[in-house]
Amino acid sequence: MATSAHSGSGSGGVRHRLRAWLLVGLSDMAKQQPGPHAEPTSGHRGQRWWRVMCLTGLDYFSTLGYQPGIAALAAGLLSPLATLVLVVVTLAGALPVYRRVAEESPHGEGSIAMLERLLSFWQGKLFVLALLGFAATDFLITITLSAADATAHLVENPHFTGALHGHQMAITLILVGLLGAVFLKGFTEAIGVAVVLVGLYLALNAVVSVVGLWHVFTAPHLVTDWSHALTAEHGNPLAMIGVALVIFPKLALGLSGFETGVAVMPHIEGAPGETEEHPAGRIKGAKKLLTTAAVIMSVFLIVTSVITTWLIPQAEFKPGGQANGRALAYLAHHYLGSAFGSVYDASTIAILWFAGASAMAGLLNLMPRYLPRYGMAPHWARAVRPMVLVFIAIAFLVTWIFNANVDAQSGAYATGVLVLITSAAVAVTIAARRAGQRGWTIGFAVIAVIFLYTTAVNVVERPDGVKIGACFIAGIIAVSLLSRIARAFELRVTSVLFDDMAMRFVRDTAHRKIRFIANEPDSRDVAEYRDKLQQIRADHDLPADEDFVFVEITVRDPSDFESELRVRGEVLHGRYRVLAVESSTIPNALAAMLLDVRDLTGQRPHIYFEWTEGNPLAQFLRFFLFGQGEVAPVTREVLREAEPDRARRPHVHVG
Repeated sequence: MATSAHSGSGSGGVRHRLRAWLLVGLSDMAKQQPGPHAEPTSGHRGQRWWRVMCLTGLDYFSTLGYQPGIAALAAGLLSPLATLVLVVVTLAGALPVYRRVAEESPHGEGSIAMLERLLSFWQGKLFVLALLGFAATDFLITITLSAADATAHLVENPHFTGALHGHQMAITLILVGLLGAVFLKGFTEAIGVAVVLVGLYLALNAVVSVVGLWHVFTAPHLVTDWSHALTAEHGNPLAMIGVALVIFPKLALGLSGFETGVAVMPHIEGAPGETEEHPAGRIKGAKKLLTTAAVIMSVFLIVTSVITTWLIPQAEFKPGGQANGRALAYLAHHYLGSAFGSVYDASTIAILWFAGASAMAGLLNLMPRYLPRYGMAPHWARAVRPMVLVFIAIAFLVTWIFNANVDAQSGAYATGVLVLITSAAVAVTIAARRAGQRGWTIGFAVIAVIFLYTTAVNVVERPDGVKIGACFIAGIIAVSLLSRIARAFELRVTSVLFDDMAMRFVRDTAHRKIRFIANEPDSRDVAEYRDKLQQIRADHDLPADEDFVFVEITVRDPSDFESELRVRGEVLHGRYRVLAVESSTIPNALAAMLLDVRDLTGQRPHIYFEWTEGNPLAQFLRFFLFGQGEVAPVTREVLREAEPDRARRPHVHVG
């Protein structure tokens, strides 16, 4: 018996330690594990913009590892022309949009927060949840696609050829698993590491690009052969341009990184003396970051599309070909030798893996930024480790579904990127219109239409991204609504502030029984308050000399979960004292105010209600969706959960 008891105790101890280990962490990852989407911690001085740019570069520049190969596979001989269209859209479309986003959300909130401010009530919340679904698609596919491409560089390296072929799935899963293990242990992303990785990677790509251009210039027939083949395939230049415009959406991976570029803004140092309310120096640095990154990437995109199209046989880009998912690595090995090629492979694998880490940090920072404020996060989602396990499990599933194939995942990745950029274009268009900037409104509207077209084409041709995004959206909404229902009876008030008149009402009644009447404001005439007072006295058999204060809650935005209560005192018609409050929900606001009055006066206040007629289920739905419904029993339930001690709980009376 003793052994059995000891064993049970040990098992319980293991479970307790495991639970404690899993739930270590905070809802805001920035407080423990700063990543590219994190807010800087207290006392954060910031970094130079070009150093912070390297955080963006982990995601943005690392796409060079697979973008040229994907472009060649999608556009064929038209790859340079289609890439030129991509560059024009980058510099004339995405860049001005996100420069404006940087002005509108200088604390790293991004375009989702802009749209959240522009929309209200449930439609705003649901729209944000939908965008979070596509953002999750973007970041999650960044993890799986980057791991798959890192595997391709490893498998195709001459030193491992043959030994690792056929094991791509296992290697990719191992890389994803290692990423999860790092975050389970505790991951601190250093800007210094990002600077080294990005600097080395761009330098190696510059070498490959220069060598590739030299081989193109020393073999003029390559240009001639390409021109003749292009003419034979597509005919006149106008037809080529038309086809390039149609093909361009398939190259949308080259637009990734802009949302991350805005998200890293809190890490940029500001000008001396600037405040968080007006961070002009940070905004200026962010604009430099976005512009420099876009220009660098645009140059590399054009050059690499030219050299890969002209120097690599088209057959090598197809699945099973040596350039599939690793076009620049193919050129590095072919023209600069195995040693340089292996260094290039190692650099590419490192930055792709680190891009996955950046994306994981983004996921862990993005979800807690919104869901807890909406009351739409289960308790365990406030800890980092359970969320890591969830995201890694989903990454395993996505990797298995797409068979660890870079090309197969590119459509889903592009969809996530394009939806976020399109939402940003729409957000800045609305912001410019509200600011009365007619020229900017027209310009941003044109850009938004272009991105809407690009997104639509991508969705039609490669619906995988929408399917994954829809799964995320459905999952997020389902979990969010269940969580909100489970937390419906929380106090949900951050603070209660009484103005001078309201505080006087409370003090005047503190020396006797404090009695409140919950009143739903209607015409607010003399008859309304007189009749209500008479009814309450009659229903509860209270003497005529009892003193009462009316409490009126006006529902502001019922979709908000938490709110601050500002209690305003009024004297109406010369005799009726009223405490007027605005809140997102009536019962929770009443409960919070009653508890605050109890703490201020040391007395348990009484509040009087009327029963509400109607179906109980319908009344609960009214409460859940619109903050009203059957107020009396819900107020009592909120009080019961907030104050377990019945002897200290305010009194609730219903007649």
